[in-house]
Amino acid sequence: MSSVPIVATGLNQLRQHGPTGPVFLRFGRDHMQPLLEAIGNPRFEAAQACEAEEAKARAAAYQAEVRRADQEQAAKQAAEREARRPVCTGCGAKFTDARWEAVEPKDWGATKDAHPHLCDSCKRAVVAAAQERQEPVRGEAGPDDSWPHPQRPVCTECGAAFTDERWKATARRIGWGSPAKRPSLCGDCDQRFEADLDRSWGVSPRQEERDQEQDQAVPEQKTTGWLSRLRR
Repeated sequence: MSSVPIVATGLNQLRQHGPTGPVFLRFGRDHMQPLLEAIGNPRFEAAQACEAEEAKARAAAYQAEVRRADQEQAAKQAAEREARRPVCTGCGAKFTDARWEAVEPKDWGATKDAHPHLCDSCKRAVVAAAQERQEPVRGEAGPDDSWPHPQRPVCTECGAAFTDERWKATARRIGWGSPAKRPSLCGDCDQRFEADLDRSWGVSPRQEERDQEQDQAVPEQKTTGWLSRLRR
């Protein structure tokens, strides 16, 4: 409960010290004071100042708690995001933010990444190797993009990669006819195999097949005269 201060002064004090000097006496006090000090209440003001400091401390503690909670939430979200970060199937390195964003599903009809499971370095290495072999990169436009083999076959005899012609000859696709007899061999090894058969048997089975095909392809000509009688 606040009280109304009662102060008093005299003309002699006012003449001697002026209205701003220590010429006012507040009832209950034993010394003269300037007007503002006489009507003030130091204990009340001290209590108010103390309360203000406590309120300021409580506000600072609350703000610190809010910041700590925000930091903990941000750290939790960052840990969950890192747990979802893709890992390169080639080298095992984690994707960068830019690479992760590049392989994320896009809108309908948007171009998809050709190698979504590889990091930038491994993707560049795969693309460079494909260009050196002169084969189209899978996932991009090219005549061999729909082939069932994800990688170019390799000869089981010499280890060389198949050429495009040999790859097509050994691939099983509708409308291409029968595949090659030895699909695990490259063209050179297949020819050497045929040459070995020629040396072993004297006549190449492939040559016999070609002769039979030619005989079937050429129609029998009708002959007359003594040659026809001989054939009969």
